[in-house]
Amino acid sequence: MKSKTISSIFILFGVLMLFSCKEEVQEELSEKIERVSIDEIEEGIKKFIADQTEKNGGVFPIKDENHDLKMKLVRVHTEYLSRLGPKSHFACVDLVDESGDVYDVDFFMEGDPGSMGVTATSVHKFNGKPYYSWKQNKEDKTWFKVAMAESNNRLLGVIEGGDEFTFYYSAQVPTLEGPAKMWIPISETDDFQQVELVSKKVPAGTREIREENYGNKLLFMELGPENSGEEITLAYHVKRKEKGPYNAHEPDVSLYLGSTKLMPTGGQFEQIAKETLGVKINDTHLIQARALYDYVIDNMKYAKVGDYGNGDSYYACDSKTGNCTEFHSLFISLARSVGIPSRFAIGASIPSDRDEGGIDGYHCWAEFYADGKWWPVDISEANKYTALATYYFGRHPANRIELSRGRDLKMTPSPEAGPINFLAYPYLEIDGKQVKVNSKFTFSRKNEL
Repeated sequence: MKSKTISSIFILFGVLMLFSCKEEVQEELSEKIERVSIDEIEEGIKKFIADQTEKNGGVFPIKDENHDLKMKLVRVHTEYLSRLGPKSHFACVDLVDESGDVYDVDFFMEGDPGSMGVTATSVHKFNGKPYYSWKQNKEDKTWFKVAMAESNNRLLGVIEGGDEFTFYYSAQVPTLEGPAKMWIPISETDDFQQVELVSKKVPAGTREIREENYGNKLLFMELGPENSGEEITLAYHVKRKEKGPYNAHEPDVSLYLGSTKLMPTGGQFEQIAKETLGVKINDTHLIQARALYDYVIDNMKYAKVGDYGNGDSYYACDSKTGNCTEFHSLFISLARSVGIPSRFAIGASIPSDRDEGGIDGYHCWAEFYADGKWWPVDISEANKYTALATYYFGRHPANRIELSRGRDLKMTPSPEAGPINFLAYPYLEIDGKQVKVNSKFTFSRKNEL
């Protein structure tokens, strides 16, 4: 660890890039200074961790004023890798300790390409819960740490009221040696989001189709070798309102009480739900939903390890870990098993603490029906930020965009493999098998909130 002076300099300049992804300060640097690419920063941090892990018997040590940890690398957040200035760089890294707890650690690095060294580390989050956040000084534009006790909901990811931004969806067609098909969700306007598709770049012959059960709008593409490497881009201007409980007609029970391939009902889910509810089994669906919501918060751990990200209720129930898909799939299986209509939706959560840059993948959530209303919940976020558990039972922040609803999506033309589990990223099928597509989400906030 360097001296406090060096650490202060890093904090002063560093997280400017982390939270804004702007490069205005770089324009003032001499063109003679060798610039380090994002790939080189990522490679540098991985090499440093690998070297230290080898030296320390297979674990990476992390020490700061509150921690003495033995860790293993989970991932480097490439969306947050930043150049801070000449020979100074920042990386945000997920590490897991021997017990399986995940820590988000801020790394500050110094040096030339190929010879960068870590000068300071700071444990930022524990299982998604932050120890501190960052705030910008409006006068001199520098950044400083803010203890979570002093933070407001915005620093915990929540924008209340309304938000406005441009959302960029991009994907690259991989190398194709024969025919392929691709499906991409199209975000649409509803009572809580006003969406305008302001630009798009798609392959010739692309056409719009409708998903059959939930009405999702999709782009369907028939591709060939001539499309290899082609960039697909969509840009949306979005005005979004904070979402609370809203009136609705009785839902279609065949959709919202039934099983799907990875969200089954009955069996062990009915047993767990009834055991959780106890005497509340005779209460209202609203009271029951809150009990099941609390059960998932108390029994699940947000951890991107293992076979996560499929929204498999059995996996969530057995492993008690996962990301937002597991949290909400388990909740829906439990709720439906005791007669509470519930549904799944997916899109992206827009960062609240900066106004442009990368988005760390998709985010999903759920709604349940009670007292003549759909009630939004976000259980994985409530698990991360327990201070907001009450907020997330009945609220979704304004800073998000919804791309599609439902599970086991059926459409014509349909994938040979059958209904699509859920749809946020492009679904590419080659010879009847799903193939991963390199895709990313970015944004730019147009209003000053």
